[in-house]
Amino acid sequence: MTMEKLSFLELARKRRSIRKYQDKPVEREKLRLCLEAARLSPSACNSQPYKFIVVDDKNVRDNLAKEVFSGICSICKFASKAAAFAVIVLQKQNFTARLGNKIQDIDFRQVDIGIAAEHFVLQAEELGLGTCHIGLFNKKKAAEILKIPKNYRAELMIAIGYPDENPKERAKKNFDDIASFNKY
Repeated sequence: MTMEKLSFLELARKRRSIRKYQDKPVEREKLRLCLEAARLSPSACNSQPYKFIVVDDKNVRDNLAKEVFSGICSICKFASKAAAFAVIVLQKQNFTARLGNKIQDIDFRQVDIGIAAEHFVLQAEELGLGTCHIGLFNKKKAAEILKIPKNYRAELMIAIGYPDENPKERAKKNFDDIASFNKY
C-alpha cells in the first residue's frame, strides 16, 4: 500500500483534532518520525527549550490518563483512549533567547513549543495518525508520574493514535479577516 503524497496546504487542510481513537498501538518508528519533525522546528535563538516525553507503554499511559484527566480536567478524558501521548516539558532557554524575552516582554518558549508541537502533529497526519493538542491536564500529576525535575514543567500534551472518526472541516475566518499587506 502506497501513501499519497500531499502538498503542505493539503496536509494542513486535512489535519483535524481527533477525539476518538482506534484500539491499536502506534508504531515506535512513526513516533520517532514525529519527534524528528519537532526537533527540526525553529525556535528563538535555536534554544529548543523543550523536551518531548512520549508515553506509549499501556500501563504508564493508562495511569497517566487516569491521573491527569480527573476533576476539572475530566473534560479532556476523551484522550484516555489515545494509544500514546507526547508530553512537552518546558525547559530553560539559552541566554540570548532569555534576553529577547525581557526586551520583547514575551516568553518565546511558549511560541517555540507551539511550533514544535505543530511540526509533530503535521508529521503525524502525514503518517495517517490522529492527534489532539491538550492544554488542560493536571500538570503536577504529570510531573510526578513522569519524574519531571522540579525546575521544569509539563506544558502541553498531544494525544496520538489511529483515528476512529473523520471530523468535518471546521469553518475558518476569511483570508482578509486574518491577513493584510502593509497596514492593519
